[in-house]
Amino acid sequence: MGRKYKIRDSDRLYFVTFTVVEWLNVFADDNNIDIVIDSLNFCQQNKGLEVYAWVIMPNHIHMVIGRNGKLTLSQIIQDFKRHTSSKIRKYLQNDSGSIMYQILVMQGLGNTRNTDFQLWQQHSHPVEVSSDKMFDQRVDYIHMNPVKAGLVEFPVDWKWSSAIDYNEGKGFLELNYT
Repeated sequence: MGRKYKIRDSDRLYFVTFTVVEWLNVFADDNNIDIVIDSLNFCQQNKGLEVYAWVIMPNHIHMVIGRNGKLTLSQIIQDFKRHTSSKIRKYLQNDSGSIMYQILVMQGLGNTRNTDFQLWQQHSHPVEVSSDKMFDQRVDYIHMNPVKAGLVEFPVDWKWSSAIDYNEGKGFLELNYT
């Protein structure tokens, strides 16, 4: 049986969610967020990743993304997740006694697809963005996520988001616009 969520056409835009295993608040630490931002920038500049909207929450990331170039969207996502997992693991290893690091090691040991560490849940639940209305709905959902979580009062107050870009400011990533 095939998966319900699957990237079927790399030339389309997708709403994706990258979730940390056990919903651990890995991104409560700005150093881990910097790793994600740096990796996304690298993927944009070197792998053809297009970012239309994004938010980094304490334990997950939402994005509307596309691609241009030779790599498929699935390949770009796989490279992003592998790289960020490796970098965040190295950062967390400095505090190897931490509960968070121990949980991520246990998750990796318990998953046959990994060897001894797992940061991300296996799937990114890609949903093809099939219309302008759906695009606007997903962008609004992304930008309202920190508000609904009670982290800020207004979307532009969450600096780990493209909401500022949609309000004539400049965020941490270059955005593509439809």
